[in-house]
Amino acid sequence: MSHTSPVFDVVIIGAGAAGLFCASQAGQRGLKVLLIDHAEKVAEKIRISGGGRCNFTNRDLDPAAPHKHFVGQNPQFCRSALSRYTPADFIALVQKHGIAFHEKHKGQLFADRSAEDIIAMLLAECAAGQVTHWQPCAVKNIAFLASSAYPSSASSYQIDTDRGPVQARSLVIATGGLSIPKIGATDFGYRLAQQFNIPLVERRPGLVPLTFDGTGWAPYAQLAGLALPVQISTGAKKARMAFDEDLLFTHRGLSGPAVLQISSYWQEGTPLAINLAPTVDLPAALAQGKARSRKLIANELATLVPSRLADSWAQREADWQRPINEASDKALARLAEQLARWELTPTGTEGYKKAEVTLGGVDTKALSQQTMECKTQPGLYFIGEVVDVTGWLGGYNFQWAWASAAACAQALPPADH
Repeated sequence: MSHTSPVFDVVIIGAGAAGLFCASQAGQRGLKVLLIDHAEKVAEKIRISGGGRCNFTNRDLDPAAPHKHFVGQNPQFCRSALSRYTPADFIALVQKHGIAFHEKHKGQLFADRSAEDIIAMLLAECAAGQVTHWQPCAVKNIAFLASSAYPSSASSYQIDTDRGPVQARSLVIATGGLSIPKIGATDFGYRLAQQFNIPLVERRPGLVPLTFDGTGWAPYAQLAGLALPVQISTGAKKARMAFDEDLLFTHRGLSGPAVLQISSYWQEGTPLAINLAPTVDLPAALAQGKARSRKLIANELATLVPSRLADSWAQREADWQRPINEASDKALARLAEQLARWELTPTGTEGYKKAEVTLGGVDTKALSQQTMECKTQPGLYFIGEVVDVTGWLGGYNFQWAWASAAACAQALPPADH
């Protein structure tokens, strides 16, 4: 082994939200940091997030109760990091850089101008920490060197890259999940975990549109493009999860915030229940309609839900294709019941190409919640989406990226030089 290979205090692989933030924080602590990414541009996921505006955190996050907004085998794992680096901390950084932002709804904060402002901020923070960037640069091989091979007493990692070998005492994996492969997502982090015998929790797409089989969906395909507020739920009793958000009909199934949220809790083969008129007392409204109107049921229904939905719903039964004053109470009760509890079972999801995040990943049991370091592999850290911590839609995943990165950056051993 040549002794000419450059030595860094820490090598961070993955220049997304978690990797950039960890690099900047570690560099500003005086560590010599190398940040490597295989893509030409940093932070593609930040760039496209929130419709190009980046929903960078959520004010409603409660660090004392992470199970409210995070999914995984042990949502409590993220409590330590989230309570030490809070949304208020990140907001203060955004304000320090003079970036204007606004709250959309439910605590979701977005940059006024562009996600590019958040990326520029992270790069400026990295520059302040004198971080070395290599990209595009692929990592070919990683080896752990026990202490004797290293000039000082600490063990280290040798990382073989396109630009030659480097050594580092600490190695941070911030390579994200499998979502959106077209912007460069890979399974690198999971493969590396396997190399070091770090257990993984099964991965699947999260925050993803749900699909239905062609024939079963045919009656609803004409509603593609229709959006409306709903209550959506899945699971029984204690396991039941519900969201009040907007639903979007697509050609192949359902999307929109309501469906993206519920997809993280939905189990294959189980039904969803959707209330298509959550703010309306349907039985009462239809009874009143019957008493005072001679309009067709579809026309009366169109005052309560979007007219395209009203029309297609009335087509489902002959009893509903008549003037409302001629309908039986039973038929109207059935209509109200079905709109308030539309039960349907998805056949699948749109997969990683449309998923915003990856559920599962590096098992939190294998990591320290204070430092994000592997318990069985000294000097190896996993942060951000590669870990089995998945937040709700609305800035929670970014806040996990910032908080896990900060916890790791603070815990990295100080520089030897």
